[in-house]
Amino acid sequence: MRGLQIRTSAGFVQRATLSAGSRRSLLSRSGTVPIQRLVLTQRTSPSAARLQTRNASSASLPTSGALLQTPLHSVHVAAGAKLVPFAGYEMPLQYPDQSLSASHIFTRTHASLFDVSHMAQRLFLGPGAAAFLQRITPSDAEGLGEHRSTLSVLLTNDGKGGIVDDTVVTRLPATPKDGGNRFYVVTNAGCREKDDKYLEEEMRKWNAEKGEEAKVWQEQLNGQGLVALQGPDAEAILAEVLETEKGVDLKKVYFGQSVYAKVTGLQHEVLISRGGYTGEDGFEISVPGEEAADLTKKLVADGQRCKLAGLGARDSLRLEAGMCLYGHDLNEETTPVQAGLSWVIPKARRSADAGYYGADVISKQLVPKSKGGSGVESRRVGLVVQGAPAREGAQILSEDGKEIGQVTSGCPSPTLGKNIAMGYVKDGFHKSGTEVEVLVRGRKRKAAITKMPFVETKYYKGA
Repeated sequence: MRGLQIRTSAGFVQRATLSAGSRRSLLSRSGTVPIQRLVLTQRTSPSAARLQTRNASSASLPTSGALLQTPLHSVHVAAGAKLVPFAGYEMPLQYPDQSLSASHIFTRTHASLFDVSHMAQRLFLGPGAAAFLQRITPSDAEGLGEHRSTLSVLLTNDGKGGIVDDTVVTRLPATPKDGGNRFYVVTNAGCREKDDKYLEEEMRKWNAEKGEEAKVWQEQLNGQGLVALQGPDAEAILAEVLETEKGVDLKKVYFGQSVYAKVTGLQHEVLISRGGYTGEDGFEISVPGEEAADLTKKLVADGQRCKLAGLGARDSLRLEAGMCLYGHDLNEETTPVQAGLSWVIPKARRSADAGYYGADVISKQLVPKSKGGSGVESRRVGLVVQGAPAREGAQILSEDGKEIGQVTSGCPSPTLGKNIAMGYVKDGFHKSGTEVEVLVRGRKRKAAITKMPFVETKYYKGA
């Protein structure tokens, strides 16, 4: 039996049960039963010991203390994966056929399939859904076209512009039962508990203020799978398993776009979104949990162009791509401007009266002090470090030995053969080429501020 969420008059959901065989895909355009999802996401370090230490906090675990399993757990076990606790789930760190660095390189040269079913997949529905999302994020949800996505952030409601979580928001075609809006929102595993509380509180306030005409509610999937097919061979591999009569041409699905499609041999449609967390071309595919294993086996069938990959390779890939890990590179004390994420704020929403939480603070930070704004006191930067790799928490020093910042993520880069890191430094030290030092295990290591991404991204934006 799988958990089913039924929307109440307050705009929230209550648990019921439904057999897996009797339900249809929540994400299907046919507008079917709402199903809740207990899925979460985070990323990890390239060291097994470090991963287990860094992510096994009690805050990330289910209240029962038992680790949850994704719909692909049996696949990981059969493949001999090294499983580790991660954000409350038992997740694969790596597989026995490849080292972490080999898996990383294989993704960059061929394709890898990652289980990201622990991520929280949500739908926001109702006549007020777009406006609601424009209150809690700086995105232009109302202007987002169907099957278009945007990276965004949930903002603290204290007006300071802090980041509750990073997220991807996609507008999907609405069905008659959706109240005019259907937004697919994916949030992080390690933030699920606080995100749930935050979103429930914000919806409660919104519905009390706006009434039925602008009502919003959410539905969360339970048991829904999510896999990330990443790498230069991803398009060809995925195209081979799609039913041809549906007429889906992946070459016409660009980065930041999505499409519904049927996979040969699967009963339900899947939602294919072009993008990912590696910097490579690729797709994230949301699939009913009972069909997730079959889809995975189809994608890795030949074992030559596509292999299973775990959290270890995912972390080094995202760092090379300059992507943030929430709870390390982002937190509630950090604004989008400090984090180098100003680009998630469209021009139409850069004024103090834009209507989202923290707009007054963020709009001023967008303007440098030299031009009359407040600017920021610190900025997220990339670093190339000589000698030993710099890990999270390492101090960043100016050439005269003064502390100017701190490393938030770091690892050896398999692609570059160098030690890379990201962190925050005081404004003025953020320019590319600035020479600094990083304190690694009590020893100063020479480093240089470097533009990100460290490795050129390969997002598909058309020929």
